[in-house]
Amino acid sequence: MAGDTGNHRRVIAWAVTLPFLWYCHPTATLLLWGTPFAVLGLLVRGWAAGSIDKDQELITSGPYAYLRNPLYLGTLFIGIGVTVAGGASGWILLFLAYFVVVYGITISLEHNRLAKLFGQAYREYASSVPLLIPRVLPYRRPRDSERDGFRFKRYCRNKEWEALLGVLAMFAFLTMKAVFGWSGP
Repeated sequence: MAGDTGNHRRVIAWAVTLPFLWYCHPTATLLLWGTPFAVLGLLVRGWAAGSIDKDQELITSGPYAYLRNPLYLGTLFIGIGVTVAGGASGWILLFLAYFVVVYGITISLEHNRLAKLFGQAYREYASSVPLLIPRVLPYRRPRDSERDGFRFKRYCRNKEWEALLGVLAMFAFLTMKAVFGWSGP
């Protein structure tokens, strides 16, 4: 089920990305404004992906001690960075609408799945840790064993390098479009 929602998110994202790439008007200044958001998003997603063994155990440490959905927060920052860098007015609003609808559904489905999978431990965690806005102090379960933190092996197993390659490709295309003056309609 989780894989199905991920596939649907990717299909919808590409259906929106291709017209965005055609209509966008990046400039050097906009690329400079968008890059920090995208880099922050990649760092958040990378930290999260390297800290979790999906569906194996309830992870409440690392970035998950501050918010329940750091992967999605990273995606939000990446999307904002790319749309700002692209400079196509209105696209940031389209991205935010996409994010609210698609990730709102995804988060709801994931919440239900994790509550079934991890029971009371997840419900206690979910009642203490916000969805997307990080806590100031990390959450600590009384029964938490110390996890081994970020592992590059997990990062790779969770295929987070795909997000890195995607962002690099988007910014490379936007840079070429800005440098060579390629423009859509």
